[in-house]
Amino acid sequence: MKANATTLILFFILSGCLTQKDYIAEYDFNYAGNFKKYKTFGFVANPFPDTTFFHNTIENTISNRLDAQGFIVQDEKPDLLINYKIFSDTIKYRGYEQPNFDYWLSRRSSQYEVSEEEERENRERDENYNNVKYLQNNGMLVIYVIDNKRGSTIWQGYTAASFDFMSPDINTELTKATYRVMDKFKLLTRN
Repeated sequence: MKANATTLILFFILSGCLTQKDYIAEYDFNYAGNFKKYKTFGFVANPFPDTTFFHNTIENTISNRLDAQGFIVQDEKPDLLINYKIFSDTIKYRGYEQPNFDYWLSRRSSQYEVSEEEERENRERDENYNNVKYLQNNGMLVIYVIDNKRGSTIWQGYTAASFDFMSPDINTELTKATYRVMDKFKLLTRN
């Protein structure tokens, strides 16, 4: 009897681990982004408001993450506009193979002095947009960070995700997936 109870408990623990989703996030960024000057953010106004509360979960998660990084939410003319999209159908997605975002940012900081020729060589080596085609996914969460003044996307993060919107755990799953993506946006600001 004791062996059966132990086996049953072990089964439930292992089945709980198997149902946990691990969201693997990727990102790419625009080399023309002026990442040192961004201090405020806001969300793109949706002309077709979501009738569910799922958008609140995503926006709250993004806001919490950006607040922790020193950004301030601002409704009028923020430096950055945030937009996101959940694709629930099969999707093929193209990203870019680029240097690590932290490494690239640190090379552009004032801590490193380089000559103009070294800078040109570094840009030629580092700043390429090499396409990477991702396999077909059964869904995806994509978060776009847009330079509000230029009107161009400067960073986008994404994770393959197939969400069950009828699940009682949907808000938890959306939060986990959103945090995974936003963990890749490691830009700090000094406000």
